[in-house]
Amino acid sequence: MIGKLQKKLPIVTDDPIELSSRVIDAGVHDEQVNRVTQKLSVLDDDIAIVESFSHIISFRTDDGLVCFDASNQLTGIDATAALRSWSNEQIDTLVYTHGHVDHVGGSGAMAADAAAHGHRPIRVVSHEAVAARFERYERTSGYNTDINMRQFGGGGVKNMAIGDVPKFLPDDVLWPEVEVGAAQTIEVGGLSFEMRHTKGETDDHLWTWIPQHRALCVGDLVTWVFPNCGNPQKVQRYPLEWAVALREMMTYDAEWLFGAHGLPVRGVARVNTVLGDLATALELLTNETLAMMNAGEALDDIVHQVTVPDELLVKPWMQPVYDEPEFVVRNLWRLYGGWWDKNPANLKPAPQSAFAAEMAALAGGSDALVARAVELAGAGDLRLACQVIELAVQADPASVPAHGARADIYAQRRKDEFSLMSKGIYAAAARESRAIADR
Repeated sequence: MIGKLQKKLPIVTDDPIELSSRVIDAGVHDEQVNRVTQKLSVLDDDIAIVESFSHIISFRTDDGLVCFDASNQLTGIDATAALRSWSNEQIDTLVYTHGHVDHVGGSGAMAADAAAHGHRPIRVVSHEAVAARFERYERTSGYNTDINMRQFGGGGVKNMAIGDVPKFLPDDVLWPEVEVGAAQTIEVGGLSFEMRHTKGETDDHLWTWIPQHRALCVGDLVTWVFPNCGNPQKVQRYPLEWAVALREMMTYDAEWLFGAHGLPVRGVARVNTVLGDLATALELLTNETLAMMNAGEALDDIVHQVTVPDELLVKPWMQPVYDEPEFVVRNLWRLYGGWWDKNPANLKPAPQSAFAAEMAALAGGSDALVARAVELAGAGDLRLACQVIELAVQADPASVPAHGARADIYAQRRKDEFSLMSKGIYAAAARESRAIADR
């Protein structure tokens, strides 16, 4: 695994295509490639992007605009205003690339803007599984809000505004009117939008080919980070199906590639470089994990042996600053093998607190575990230090010294981690114990 996250990079180049071309051609990574500027860039006569969270990609047609994604609830108003700096035409169609809230949450702002302009209601198109996702979000609002607060709360993320909402799926989100199955083409104002379903980061993903522009709109299938295909706090991801879709996209020899995060890409060679690298990483993880599973290996062995070569991970569009290969391996195990890890003791274990108390008794008390955890952390073995300090806290949940050490160890672990997901979870643990230790 590549080392620590580099210091936050500046935004210097206004033109996202100029920047992405330089980054891909020269391998230069001296500016941010995932930008939340809320600014609109005109990429071609009839194509524009608002770099938000997530982006809004817009195509001008004879019947109005076709937009891909709507950003989230707290950025949707500004993102829509940025879109209007380019065109006040009717938004004829809004396509959800998938149903994540950072892609659909701003649809209420778009609807309000349409009403203010006296336009007809926006037609919303999505995969047929998006409605079921929305229903699940309604049932799990508190759980998902808690996940996002933890996931984004420890990575130093600014301006994302994704966890700080009272309800996970906003009440004003537009539900889909047109639901796509495996494939469907819609025609709007002289343009064809050829939509294809795939499983990838989600089970409801659509990617679209616009032949008149030789453009691919692919949502979160390309995000200028290592694929979000193993998120430890979210539902199932699909690495192999994702890779198959990326390979299919490469057959189009697209001139434009528009993901929902990161930079747009122009030029067939650049587009296929990005698509091919992402597919290669997912294929490698899938093939090696399945090979070890088929050989009878346990999850613990696979997790610590299967990864992606550094020469792929160091590329600016591949860095594991959000998700990471280790999590994808665990997700593959869950997808193909279930939740049991082949350790018989983990099939029906004792409560964690009972096991921790037994280990503390054997070690000579919780304080002995704390001392050992601190020693391990000082030696740089943070993986083992975290496991030992958890035993100490579980054995004696009221121990101020144990929580003080736990807060310090997880703060150190957060600092040394690369991905936002790891940073968020470790920061949450540190905050939890610091609150107890400082009472």
